[in-house]
Amino acid sequence: MYQKGEGVEKDEKKGLYHLEEAAIGGHPEARYSVGVNEWKNDLIERSMKHYIIGANLGHDNSIKVLKECYKWRDVTKADFAGALRGHQAAVDARKSPQREAASKFRDGGMRNE
Repeated sequence: MYQKGEGVEKDEKKGLYHLEEAAIGGHPEARYSVGVNEWKNDLIERSMKHYIIGANLGHDNSIKVLKECYKWRDVTKADFAGALRGHQAAVDARKSPQREAASKFRDGGMRNE
């Protein structure tokens, strides 16, 4: 909101503050966005930490970025492997029969049967 000036005066510093607060609160997209911001500011190690945390929260783009960074050796094999395991665990934890039924219903797969 602050970073784009949507409904409030544009203030990137305030926007980053709120983004960091959301990341600390466990929001995966915010964690990823903080990592992107750190990368843009040439703080590669810090950005890798944010991507790893985002991947451990199940954020798909974080794991994709880490994969590319692993190719460029910006992240260690051990850190990448740990992030892969954490990402898979988070994705598995979100699976349930109720979620699958809701997804089918949302996609039109269950109509007044």
